[in-house]
Amino acid sequence: MTRPMPSPETAAPSLDPLVALVAEDMAAVNALILDRMQSPVALIPQLASHLIAAGGKRLRPLITLAAAQLCGYRGTRHQMLAACVEFIHTATLLHDDVVDESLLRRGAASANAVFGNKSSVLVGDFLFSRAFQLMVEDGSLRVLGVLANASAVIAEGEVHQLLTTGDLATDEARYLEVIGAKTAVLFAAAAEVGAVVADRPEEEISALRYFGTQLGVAFQLIDDALDYAASQAALGKTVGDDFREGKVTLPVILAYARGTAEEKAFWHRTIEDLEQTDDDLTTAQALMEKYGTIRETVERARQVGEDAKAALARFPALPIRASLMEAIDFAVARGY
Repeated sequence: MTRPMPSPETAAPSLDPLVALVAEDMAAVNALILDRMQSPVALIPQLASHLIAAGGKRLRPLITLAAAQLCGYRGTRHQMLAACVEFIHTATLLHDDVVDESLLRRGAASANAVFGNKSSVLVGDFLFSRAFQLMVEDGSLRVLGVLANASAVIAEGEVHQLLTTGDLATDEARYLEVIGAKTAVLFAAAAEVGAVVADRPEEEISALRYFGTQLGVAFQLIDDALDYAASQAALGKTVGDDFREGKVTLPVILAYARGTAEEKAFWHRTIEDLEQTDDDLTTAQALMEKYGTIRETVERARQVGEDAKAALARFPALPIRASLMEAIDFAVARGY
Protein backbone atom coordinates (compact mmCIF):
# COMPACT_ATOMS: atom_id res chain seq x y z
CA MET A 1 0.00 0.00 0.00
CA THR A 2 1.50 3.36 -0.96
CA ARG A 3 0.64 7.00 -0.49
CA PRO A 4 -0.33 8.95 -3.62
CA MET A 5 2.42 11.18 -4.95
CA PRO A 6 1.86 14.87 -5.77
CA SER A 7 1.07 15.58 -9.41
CA PRO A 8 4.09 16.78 -11.42
CA GLU A 9 2.62 20.25 -11.87
CA THR A 10 2.11 20.67 -8.12
CA ALA A 11 5.23 21.04 -6.02
CA ALA A 12 5.16 19.06 -2.80
CA PRO A 13 4.81 21.22 0.32
CA SER A 14 8.14 21.83 2.02
CA LEU A 15 9.58 23.07 5.27
CA ASP A 16 12.34 24.86 3.34
CA PRO A 17 10.69 28.32 3.36
CA LEU A 18 10.15 28.10 7.13
CA VAL A 19 13.70 26.86 7.71
CA ALA A 20 15.11 29.70 5.59
CA LEU A 21 13.14 32.39 7.42
CA VAL A 22 14.35 31.31 10.88
CA ALA A 23 17.82 30.09 9.81
CA GLU A 24 19.78 32.57 11.93
CA ASP A 25 17.74 31.80 15.03
CA MET A 26 17.94 28.06 14.37
CA ALA A 27 21.74 28.23 14.16
CA ALA A 28 21.74 29.77 17.63
CA VAL A 29 19.35 27.07 18.87
CA ASN A 30 21.53 24.29 17.48
CA ALA A 31 24.60 25.78 19.15
CA LEU A 32 22.70 26.00 22.44
CA ILE A 33 21.54 22.38 22.13
CA LEU A 34 25.09 21.19 21.54
CA ASP A 35 26.36 23.22 24.50
CA ARG A 36 23.65 22.15 26.94
CA MET A 37 23.83 18.44 26.20
CA GLN A 38 27.45 18.39 27.35
CA SER A 39 28.28 16.62 30.61
CA PRO A 40 31.40 15.30 32.34
CA VAL A 41 29.61 11.94 32.27
CA ALA A 42 30.77 10.89 28.80
CA LEU A 43 27.83 8.61 27.99
CA ILE A 44 25.36 11.50 28.19
CA PRO A 45 26.66 13.62 25.29
CA GLN A 46 27.55 10.45 23.39
CA LEU A 47 24.01 9.07 23.53
CA ALA A 48 22.34 12.46 23.01
CA SER A 49 24.57 13.11 20.01
CA HIS A 50 23.59 9.74 18.53
CA LEU A 51 19.94 10.76 18.41
CA ILE A 52 20.56 14.34 17.31
CA ALA A 53 23.00 13.21 14.59
CA ALA A 54 20.25 10.99 13.16
CA GLY A 55 18.63 14.18 11.91
CA GLY A 56 14.98 15.08 12.13
CA LYS A 57 12.97 18.06 11.02
CA ARG A 58 13.19 19.96 14.31
CA LEU A 59 9.62 21.00 13.60
CA ARG A 60 8.74 21.87 17.19
CA PRO A 61 11.56 24.36 17.80
CA LEU A 62 10.96 25.73 14.31
CA ILE A 63 7.38 26.46 15.40
CA THR A 64 8.60 28.35 18.47
CA LEU A 65 10.96 30.49 16.40
CA ALA A 66 8.34 31.12 13.72
CA ALA A 67 5.63 32.01 16.25
CA ALA A 68 7.91 34.58 17.87
CA GLN A 69 8.78 36.06 14.48
CA LEU A 70 5.11 36.14 13.48
CA CYS A 71 4.42 38.10 16.67
CA GLY A 72 7.17 40.61 15.94
CA TYR A 73 9.52 39.53 18.73
CA ARG A 74 13.02 41.02 18.46
CA GLY A 75 14.88 39.48 21.42
CA THR A 76 16.64 36.14 21.96
CA ARG A 77 14.52 34.40 24.61
CA HIS A 78 12.74 32.37 21.95
CA GLN A 79 16.04 30.69 21.05
CA MET A 80 16.48 29.29 24.56
CA LEU A 81 12.85 28.19 24.66
CA ALA A 82 13.10 26.51 21.26
CA ALA A 83 16.07 24.50 22.60
CA CYS A 84 13.98 23.67 25.66
CA VAL A 85 11.16 22.39 23.46
CA GLU A 86 13.61 20.21 21.50
CA PHE A 87 15.08 18.76 24.71
CA ILE A 88 11.60 17.83 25.94
CA HIS A 89 10.85 16.21 22.58
CA THR A 90 14.15 14.33 22.47
CA ALA A 91 13.66 13.06 26.01
CA THR A 92 10.24 11.70 25.11
CA LEU A 93 11.70 9.97 22.03
CA LEU A 94 14.31 8.22 24.17
CA HIS A 95 11.65 7.04 26.62
CA ASP A 96 9.17 6.08 23.88
CA ASP A 97 11.68 3.88 22.07
CA VAL A 98 12.36 1.98 25.29
CA VAL A 99 8.65 1.51 26.01
CA ASP A 100 7.95 0.48 22.40
CA GLU A 101 11.12 -1.63 22.13
CA SER A 102 11.88 0.19 18.86
CA LEU A 103 15.06 -0.71 17.02
CA LEU A 104 15.00 2.12 14.45
CA ARG A 105 14.69 5.87 14.82
CA ARG A 106 14.91 8.16 11.77
CA GLY A 107 16.31 5.33 9.70
CA ALA A 108 19.18 4.55 12.07
CA ALA A 109 19.54 2.25 15.06
CA SER A 110 17.63 3.70 18.00
CA ALA A 111 19.57 4.84 21.07
CA ASN A 112 18.21 1.99 23.16
CA ALA A 113 19.30 -0.51 20.51
CA VAL A 114 22.85 0.89 20.62
CA PHE A 115 23.28 1.89 24.26
CA GLY A 116 20.64 -0.17 26.06
CA ASN A 117 17.37 0.66 27.76
CA LYS A 118 18.78 1.83 31.10
CA SER A 119 21.10 4.38 29.50
CA SER A 120 18.35 5.67 27.22
CA VAL A 121 15.90 6.22 30.08
CA LEU A 122 18.48 7.97 32.25
CA VAL A 123 19.76 10.23 29.47
CA GLY A 124 16.14 11.06 28.69
CA ASP A 125 15.78 12.12 32.32
CA PHE A 126 18.92 14.26 31.94
CA LEU A 127 17.47 16.03 28.89
CA PHE A 128 14.21 16.70 30.75
CA SER A 129 16.27 18.23 33.55
CA ARG A 130 18.19 20.39 31.08
CA ALA A 131 14.87 21.59 29.68
CA PHE A 132 13.72 22.70 33.11
CA GLN A 133 17.04 24.47 33.72
CA LEU A 134 16.44 26.44 30.52
CA MET A 135 12.90 27.30 31.64
CA VAL A 136 14.21 28.63 34.94
CA GLU A 137 16.92 30.65 33.17
CA ASP A 138 14.23 32.31 31.09
CA GLY A 139 12.74 33.59 34.32
CA SER A 140 9.09 33.75 33.25
CA LEU A 141 6.58 31.93 35.42
CA ARG A 142 4.12 32.05 32.51
CA VAL A 143 6.59 30.25 30.23
CA LEU A 144 7.51 27.82 33.00
CA GLY A 145 3.83 27.05 33.51
CA VAL A 146 3.19 26.40 29.81
CA LEU A 147 6.16 24.07 29.30
CA ALA A 148 5.94 22.32 32.67
CA ASN A 149 2.25 21.62 32.07
CA ALA A 150 3.05 20.29 28.60
CA SER A 151 5.67 17.94 30.06
CA ALA A 152 3.19 16.58 32.59
CA VAL A 153 0.44 16.13 29.99
CA ILE A 154 2.83 14.31 27.63
CA ALA A 155 3.64 11.82 30.40
CA GLU A 156 -0.07 11.36 31.11
CA GLY A 157 -0.70 10.81 27.39
CA GLU A 158 1.96 8.12 27.17
CA VAL A 159 0.47 6.29 30.16
CA HIS A 160 -3.00 6.66 28.65
CA GLN A 161 -1.74 5.17 25.40
CA LEU A 162 -0.27 2.27 27.36
CA LEU A 163 -3.71 1.63 28.85
CA THR A 164 -5.41 1.69 25.44
CA THR A 165 -2.88 -0.66 23.85
CA GLY A 166 -4.59 -3.92 22.98
CA ASP A 167 -8.01 -2.52 23.90
CA LEU A 168 -10.35 -2.58 20.90
CA ALA A 169 -13.02 -0.90 22.99
CA THR A 170 -11.02 2.30 22.48
CA ASP A 171 -13.17 4.71 20.48
CA GLU A 172 -12.24 7.73 18.38
CA ALA A 173 -12.82 10.18 21.23
CA ARG A 174 -10.43 8.33 23.53
CA TYR A 175 -7.88 7.98 20.73
CA LEU A 176 -7.99 11.73 20.04
CA GLU A 177 -7.59 12.38 23.74
CA VAL A 178 -4.43 10.26 23.74
CA ILE A 179 -2.81 11.91 20.73
CA GLY A 180 -3.83 15.34 21.96
CA ALA A 181 -1.86 14.67 25.13
CA LYS A 182 1.13 12.72 23.90
CA THR A 183 1.81 14.72 20.72
CA ALA A 184 -0.29 17.83 20.20
CA VAL A 185 0.35 19.44 23.58
CA LEU A 186 4.04 20.03 22.83
CA PHE A 187 3.24 21.55 19.44
CA ALA A 188 0.75 23.80 21.24
CA ALA A 189 3.27 24.82 23.89
CA ALA A 190 5.96 25.41 21.27
CA ALA A 191 3.71 27.88 19.45
CA GLU A 192 2.29 29.45 22.60
CA VAL A 193 5.63 30.41 24.18
CA GLY A 194 6.60 32.20 20.96
CA ALA A 195 3.65 34.52 21.49
CA VAL A 196 4.19 34.79 25.26
CA VAL A 197 7.76 36.08 24.94
CA ALA A 198 6.49 38.65 22.44
CA ASP A 199 3.98 39.83 25.07
CA ARG A 200 1.08 39.54 22.64
CA PRO A 201 -2.62 39.85 23.58
CA GLU A 202 -4.32 36.78 25.01
CA GLU A 203 -6.34 36.34 21.81
CA GLU A 204 -3.17 35.90 19.78
CA ILE A 205 -1.61 33.59 22.37
CA SER A 206 -4.76 31.47 22.32
CA ALA A 207 -4.81 31.44 18.50
CA LEU A 208 -1.24 30.19 18.31
CA ARG A 209 -1.91 27.59 20.99
CA TYR A 210 -4.85 26.31 18.93
CA PHE A 211 -2.75 26.35 15.76
CA GLY A 212 -0.11 24.22 17.50
CA THR A 213 -2.69 21.82 18.87
CA GLN A 214 -4.31 21.21 15.50
CA LEU A 215 -0.95 20.90 13.76
CA GLY A 216 0.11 18.31 16.34
CA VAL A 217 -3.09 16.30 15.92
CA ALA A 218 -2.69 16.33 12.14
CA PHE A 219 0.96 15.30 12.48
CA GLN A 220 0.09 12.31 14.67
CA LEU A 221 -2.81 11.21 12.46
CA ILE A 222 -0.40 11.04 9.53
CA ASP A 223 2.18 9.19 11.66
CA ASP A 224 -0.46 6.60 12.50
CA ALA A 225 -1.46 6.26 8.85
CA LEU A 226 2.15 5.96 7.69
CA ASP A 227 2.81 3.10 10.09
CA TYR A 228 0.70 0.99 7.75
CA ALA A 229 1.11 2.82 4.44
CA ALA A 230 4.74 3.96 4.11
CA SER A 231 7.84 2.14 2.99
CA GLN A 232 10.33 1.46 5.78
CA ALA A 233 13.02 3.54 4.05
CA ALA A 234 10.68 6.54 3.86
CA LEU A 235 9.29 6.08 7.36
CA GLY A 236 12.67 5.87 9.06
CA LYS A 237 11.45 3.18 11.43
CA THR A 238 10.02 -0.29 11.07
CA VAL A 239 6.69 -0.33 9.22
CA GLY A 240 3.96 -1.99 11.25
CA ASP A 241 5.46 -1.23 14.67
CA ASP A 242 2.09 0.00 15.94
CA PHE A 243 0.45 -3.21 14.73
CA ARG A 244 3.04 -5.46 16.35
CA GLU A 245 2.72 -3.56 19.62
CA GLY A 246 -1.08 -3.75 19.60
CA LYS A 247 -1.58 0.03 19.47
CA VAL A 248 -5.16 1.02 18.75
CA THR A 249 -4.85 3.91 16.31
CA LEU A 250 -7.50 5.46 14.07
CA PRO A 251 -6.88 3.18 11.05
CA VAL A 252 -7.45 0.18 13.34
CA ILE A 253 -10.46 1.70 15.11
CA LEU A 254 -12.20 2.37 11.78
CA ALA A 255 -11.35 -1.01 10.26
CA TYR A 256 -12.52 -2.84 13.36
CA ALA A 257 -15.79 -0.91 13.54
CA ARG A 258 -16.60 -1.65 9.88
CA GLY A 259 -15.44 -5.26 9.83
CA THR A 260 -17.38 -8.49 9.59
CA ALA A 261 -17.49 -10.88 12.53
CA GLU A 262 -14.60 -12.82 11.00
CA GLU A 263 -12.58 -9.64 10.51
CA LYS A 264 -13.30 -8.52 14.07
CA ALA A 265 -11.96 -11.88 15.25
CA PHE A 266 -8.77 -11.16 13.30
CA TRP A 267 -8.33 -7.85 15.11
CA HIS A 268 -9.00 -9.44 18.50
CA ARG A 269 -6.37 -12.10 17.84
CA THR A 270 -3.72 -9.74 16.51
CA ILE A 271 -4.29 -6.57 18.55
CA GLU A 272 -5.78 -7.75 21.83
CA ASP A 273 -4.11 -11.14 22.13
CA LEU A 274 -0.97 -10.18 20.13
CA GLU A 275 -1.04 -13.59 18.46
CA GLN A 276 0.44 -12.61 15.10
CA THR A 277 1.84 -14.50 12.15
CA ASP A 278 4.16 -13.17 9.45
CA ASP A 279 1.23 -12.55 7.09
CA ASP A 280 -0.98 -10.67 9.53
CA LEU A 281 0.39 -7.20 8.81
CA THR A 282 -0.41 -7.68 5.13
CA THR A 283 -3.93 -8.79 6.09
CA ALA A 284 -4.35 -5.74 8.31
CA GLN A 285 -3.26 -3.47 5.47
CA ALA A 286 -5.69 -5.19 3.11
CA LEU A 287 -8.57 -4.64 5.52
CA MET A 288 -7.63 -0.98 5.84
CA GLU A 289 -7.59 -0.71 2.06
CA LYS A 290 -10.97 -2.45 1.87
CA TYR A 291 -12.60 0.02 4.25
CA GLY A 292 -10.59 3.08 3.22
CA THR A 293 -9.33 3.71 6.73
CA ILE A 294 -5.90 5.04 5.71
CA ARG A 295 -7.49 7.44 3.25
CA GLU A 296 -9.97 8.55 5.89
CA THR A 297 -7.23 9.07 8.48
CA VAL A 298 -5.30 11.24 6.01
CA GLU A 299 -8.47 13.19 5.18
CA ARG A 300 -9.11 13.77 8.90
CA ALA A 301 -5.55 15.12 9.16
CA ARG A 302 -6.20 17.43 6.21
CA GLN A 303 -9.36 18.77 7.85
CA VAL A 304 -7.57 19.36 11.14
CA GLY A 305 -4.79 21.07 9.20
CA GLU A 306 -7.35 23.48 7.73
CA ASP A 307 -8.40 24.35 11.29
CA ALA A 308 -4.76 25.10 12.09
CA LYS A 309 -4.54 27.40 9.06
CA ALA A 310 -7.71 29.22 10.12
CA ALA A 311 -6.11 30.01 13.47
CA LEU A 312 -3.34 31.91 11.68
CA ALA A 313 -5.80 34.13 9.77
CA ARG A 314 -5.72 36.84 12.47
CA PHE A 315 -2.01 37.45 11.90
CA PRO A 316 -0.49 39.69 9.19
CA ALA A 317 0.01 38.08 5.77
CA LEU A 318 3.79 37.98 6.14
CA PRO A 319 6.17 35.43 4.58
CA ILE A 320 6.52 33.73 7.98
CA ARG A 321 2.75 33.15 8.10
CA ALA A 322 2.81 31.69 4.58
CA SER A 323 5.66 29.37 5.61
CA LEU A 324 3.67 28.17 8.62
CA MET A 325 0.71 27.49 6.32
CA GLU A 326 3.00 25.42 4.12
CA ALA A 327 4.36 23.62 7.18
CA ILE A 328 0.81 22.45 7.88
CA ASP A 329 0.51 21.11 4.33
CA PHE A 330 3.91 19.44 4.74
CA ALA A 331 2.81 17.71 7.94
CA VAL A 332 -0.20 16.27 6.12
CA ALA A 333 1.47 15.40 2.81
CA ARG A 334 4.81 14.11 4.15
CA GLY A 335 5.90 10.59 3.39
CA TYR A 336 8.28 10.39 6.33
